[in-house]
Amino acid sequence: MPIQYYIYLSLVLFSIGIIGVLTRRNAIIVFMCIELMLNSVNLLLVAFSKMHLAFAMANDKLATTVGTDGQLFVFFIMVVAAAEVSVGLAIIVMLYRNTHSVDINFLNRLKN
Repeated sequence: MPIQYYIYLSLVLFSIGIIGVLTRRNAIIVFMCIELMLNSVNLLLVAFSKMHLAFAMANDKLATTVGTDGQLFVFFIMVVAAAEVSVGLAIIVMLYRNTHSVDINFLNRLKN
């Protein structure tokens, strides 16, 4: 499959995530949109890693670590995303316990 398909799919997923973050007020939906953006970046990194491996194989380079760099970055992004979700959901649960709402606009009232 050509790399352009992966780029277009990643662009569509990232755009949906950006629109969701900018337009929604529900904190859970915002976190889901952030995860969608991270997954679109992961898809793009794996696609470029695969393309780099195919290019190296076509040029008869027999390096064993060719094409694994993108997959290593994807692993670290997934670890950061898991940590972000656990902290974010803990904050949302505490917000809901105190205010009985998960509306992001209500967070401005917590300054006082």
